[in-house]
Amino acid sequence: MKQRIITGVLAAALFIPVVWAGGLFFIAGIYFIATVALYEVLRMRSIQFRSIPGAISMITLWIFLLPNEYYELLNQLNYSKIETALLSVLLLLVYTVLKKNRFTFDDAAFAVFAMLYVGIGFYYFIETRNAEDGSGIFWVIYALVIIWSTDSGAYFIGKSMGKKKLWPDISPNKTVEGFIGGIISALVGVLILYFLVPLDTALWYLLLASVVLSAFGQIGDLVESALKRHYGVKDSGNILPGHGGLLDRFDSLLFVLPLMHILQLI
Repeated sequence: MKQRIITGVLAAALFIPVVWAGGLFFIAGIYFIATVALYEVLRMRSIQFRSIPGAISMITLWIFLLPNEYYELLNQLNYSKIETALLSVLLLLVYTVLKKNRFTFDDAAFAVFAMLYVGIGFYYFIETRNAEDGSGIFWVIYALVIIWSTDSGAYFIGKSMGKKKLWPDISPNKTVEGFIGGIISALVGVLILYFLVPLDTALWYLLLASVVLSAFGQIGDLVESALKRHYGVKDSGNILPGHGGLLDRFDSLLFVLPLMHILQLI
């Protein structure tokens, strides 16, 4: 526990100022985190990062993460992000032939899906922070409040009151009571935040959206747990002692941030 607390404090001391600063420094930080997260996902299936499939996935991820303000870089080449992704799929399929199916169709599909899984969430992290009206930092804080309050509520309420298992085959420690407690804690956290920062959204809609985001944040955690269980790994990595890998810390955020845009909060 001591190691977990120390790592958490040090990570927050690095992460929060970078997010607050924004700009190129922030974008570079997200590129680094997303690249490590992709490495962690590919490693679960034993796809080497220093390989042709690993390089294709990494380069495609970097292009996918390009913020809208730098999209002209692709336009000058007359390519879109979709066309880049399609090119990656074709190259990976060609590689299955060159490797005579030692690198299989399933491996190619996993590499593409890993890139999308990581890329979509972190792309929306950048787009949220870089909101044109300058409210981005407040929406990032909103997302973090939902995730942190959900995690805290789910843990403490689940531990004290939890009886019915939520999904024991995937995450045996999670309970239905903890799941509901996480949502309630998120609502309390958002309600407090609403009176502290300028979130230009009706309170009733913000609370309704928060229920959805809290639930899907917990589902995002379950998705990563299912992925790790399927491939027989305990943590996605060991870059954060006591916490595991970067993907272990950002799995909920990968679901919450895109949904914030789908729900038109931003």
